[in-house]
Parts: sequence; structure tokens; C-alpha cells
Amino acid sequence: MLPDVPRLTGRHVVLEPLSRRHVDALVAAAGIDRSTYDFTLVPDDQASMRDYVDRLDAAAHDGSMRPFAQVLPDGRAIGCTRFMEPRWWRDRPEPDEVEVGGTWLAHDVQRTPVNTEAKRLLLGHAFDVWGAWRVALCTDARNHRSRAAIERLGATFEGVLRSHRPVNALHAPVAPRDTAVFSIIAGEWPAVRDALDRRLAAT
Repeated sequence: MLPDVPRLTGRHVVLEPLSRRHVDALVAAAGIDRSTYDFTLVPDDQASMRDYVDRLDAAAHDGSMRPFAQVLPDGRAIGCTRFMEPRWWRDRPEPDEVEVGGTWLAHDVQRTPVNTEAKRLLLGHAFDVWGAWRVALCTDARNHRSRAAIERLGATFEGVLRSHRPVNALHAPVAPRDTAVFSIIAGEWPAVRDALDRRLAAT
């Protein structure tokens, strides 16, 4: 069971444990411009967003993931992200491997420091608090925009897992997708952390 994660606060974004109180703002965020959600599950109305939040909340309660609302310093919720797919090899509560994924952002904050800082907060918690050995970042192999963003974080491309997960799009038929897998390992984290901190200091 994944340990609880507190509110993670940066200059550009705050990661708050996801709950129903975020639903209205997330519906508004998702509706600004949906042109970049071809490979991403982003609910498009009140009922589906509430169901989405409830499913993630249930997974949080059973400890299989830790979902967050991404919130601007002014309080506006502008997307989601989460820890998921934990694995343990040592006899301790903290995961030895975890994936950062399920990420989406409102169109008006894409290509801003928000995503970089959110990943910095999550990676910092995984490596510096949990002492993880490895953090995975995965995306649909066809999603070149997402792959480029992951590479800019400093993650290493490991390969493509064929028919690895269902297609992760709102109105797509249920079908397998190929997944591009990237990772950062503990020995690489100090250099990755320093590079991310330099990027954020310049914003």
C-alpha cells in the first residue's frame, strides 16, 4: 500500500490530493481546448469527471495509487497527475519503484513551467522521501508530444512494450496500445534534479 502523500507545493503549481471538490474546476479546465487530448483520458462533462475522480479516489483508499489535482497558486485546478504502479522489493512501507503518470493539463498552462515543476515535486518525493530505486514515466508510443516532454525531464527511453495497456482516450474503443517506457533511477536523480532546478530557477 502506497504511503499517504501530503500537499506538495511549488512556486508555479501545488499538488493536492484529488477529491470531489476539484470536479467543477477540472471540468472547466478540460473544456478550454481539447485538441491535445487524443491519447489522454480527460473527462469532458460533469458526470464523467465525477466518475473519474471517484475511481481514482477508490484507488487512493486501497493504496494502489496517489492521485493529485494540479492547482495554480491562485487556487484554480488545472489538471491531474498521480503516482501509480508501485512495486516493493525491500521490507519497508515505501515503494522501491513507482510510476508517475495519468497526467493532463488545461490547454492554457501547457508548455509553461507547471508540468516541469509538478514532475520535480513528484520525483523529489519518490527519490528523496521514499528512497525509490526507480521512477517510470510511460506514454502511448504514438504520443510524440508526450515522449518529447518526458525526454526533456531527463528520463531515459527504455523501449516499447507491445499491447501493454488499453488505449487511454475518452471516446476510443477498448483496444491494446503500445507503451513507450522511460525511467529515472536513483543514481541519476541528483543530476536530473539539478537540471530541473536550473530550468525552474530561470522561469
